[in-house]
Amino acid sequence: MSQLKSVQEKLRLVRVLRLLKKTYTYEELSKITGLPITVLNRYVRGKVLPSAERTKELLELLLPYINIEEEVRKRIKFDEYGFFDNMPVLSDTSLMSLIAEEVAGRYMDKNVDKVLTAATDGIALGVHVARELNVDVVYAKKKKEVGVEKFYEVSYVPSASGSVTTLYLPQWALRKGENVLIVDDVIRSGETQRALLEMCRQAGAKPVGMFFLISVGDVIDHLKEEYSIPVESLIRLE
Repeated sequence: MSQLKSVQEKLRLVRVLRLLKKTYTYEELSKITGLPITVLNRYVRGKVLPSAERTKELLELLLPYINIEEEVRKRIKFDEYGFFDNMPVLSDTSLMSLIAEEVAGRYMDKNVDKVLTAATDGIALGVHVARELNVDVVYAKKKKEVGVEKFYEVSYVPSASGSVTTLYLPQWALRKGENVLIVDDVIRSGETQRALLEMCRQAGAKPVGMFFLISVGDVIDHLKEEYSIPVESLIRLE
């Protein structure tokens, strides 16, 4: 194992421990791992990193205690009208890093060149996934930035608002022939995501997949049929 890979695995263990610490006490983690609480505390705080051998042993021991889908579900907050807040998911950097690892594993063989999302809520997931894939992340905005001369531009009418929305992406952000993974935190109607697919078409880039933390209804099934690319979500809400 290379030195870089070894460090990455150690940092992965730290993220796993930090995530588990939100559910388990140090006493419980000590019983699971057989390590003193003081040692676990130093690992969680990042004061000390374990050896490569101990890292491998602990990951094999602890990963079965993490269910990514369940971790996301229990963080989503619903109000009395059924609307939900997923900020507790997006703000949990340890959880987002582990989600990104899973997403990157699914699309590693697609030779992704860029991760594309829409501002603003999709940016957190986009950055984490792009880092795992070791590529750049680019994102479309609802306004033109000063200093950018040429944009890809797509207008559409969101069903929830009834007014025209336009997304802008600098033309330097996507190039002809690039393989693009589209990600977002939530997909409901698919209108924003279709706009991102249209930007890929304008650029001559190739969408190789779409991934969402949360999908509502059967919209991802329709996108699969329309575009014949992998379209997935971590969890689906009816």
